[in-house]
Formats: sequence, C-alpha cells, structure tokens
Amino acid sequence: MVQRLLIMGPQGVGKGTQAALLSKHYGIPAISTGDIFRYNLKNGTELGMQAKAYTDKGELVPDELTNKIVKDRLGMEDAAQGWILDGYPRSSSQVEALDQMLQELGTPLTAVVALDADHDILMKRIAKRAEEEGRADDTREAIAKRLDIYAEKTAPLLDTYKSRGLLVAVDGQGEVDRISQTIIEELDRR
Repeated sequence: MVQRLLIMGPQGVGKGTQAALLSKHYGIPAISTGDIFRYNLKNGTELGMQAKAYTDKGELVPDELTNKIVKDRLGMEDAAQGWILDGYPRSSSQVEALDQMLQELGTPLTAVVALDADHDILMKRIAKRAEEEGRADDTREAIAKRLDIYAEKTAPLLDTYKSRGLLVAVDGQGEVDRISQTIIEELDRR
C-alpha cells in the first residue's frame, strides 16, 4: 500500500527519528519542511530565493510560499510512491492548502501519525539535543515557547484528522524501535 503520511507532535517527541525509520521501512522519502527550505536555498531555486527574502530579514516564510514549496516537493519523482511529511501543516490554513494540493496531485493522505510525550520528558530531550548538537536556539525559554505554540496552534489540527478517520495516535515515550514498530503495526491495520 502506498503510504502518504503526516508525522505530527510537539518538538522533541521524536518525529524526525521516527520519520527516518518509517522512510527506511516503506522505502519512501521523509520530507521535513526545514529540509525543503534548505534544499531550495542551497540550490538557488526561484522558490528558494523568494523564501530567502524573508529568512534574511529574520521573518517567517508566509504560508502561501511555504505551501508552494511543499507542493513542489510532493510532486517530485521520488515522492510518487509515497512520502512522510514532517513539520507541515502547522495551522488550519495549511491543512486547507494541503488538502487542495493533494487533490490537485491526485495523492490522497493515508494517515496522520501523532506522537505525544509528557512535557517534562520533551523538555529534557530537547535540552539534551541542544547540549549534544550545540543548538543555540534550544534555550529553556525558546523550547517552552515552541511547545506552547504547538499546543495552541498545531495540536488542535489533530482533531481535524481524527474526525476524518486518519489519526494514528502513538505514545512517543519509550524505546525508539518499539515506538516505530507500534506505528507500523497501526498503519498496517488500516
């Protein structure tokens, strides 16, 4: 079965790790919006140059441009047999845009994998990652703010996908391989 998946959850829950494992298991690309932006910027694409105009000023790339960049990436040849999208959508307007682009591409969404973990565990994971990777943007205050933004703006989107029968909720705490196995088992039941 072709898998077209969203992987959602708060920062530090392990979305990137699980996306990589699922990518390997299903033989489909794991696509993060951050990677898409970096690719377009590095390769000087038209969309990348448009995004750079915002990022150079320290501004967020507007939804309209983010949507175009995501649609462009999902339309690439390596994504024809499926994909895992990490970091998008983050707002209700992006959900609508994703619905529209998937309809235009003729590629319906298979499922939305929602990972969750206790707030204190997320804070510890992100602090550890910051220490190991030297990430200056992972201060305790910045982490707390990003978790609050997720809770306010992105977490409510899960209800939308639940009402469509697409939500696969998985506990993001525990052994990485066990979490991955649980996700695969849940997806294979669909």
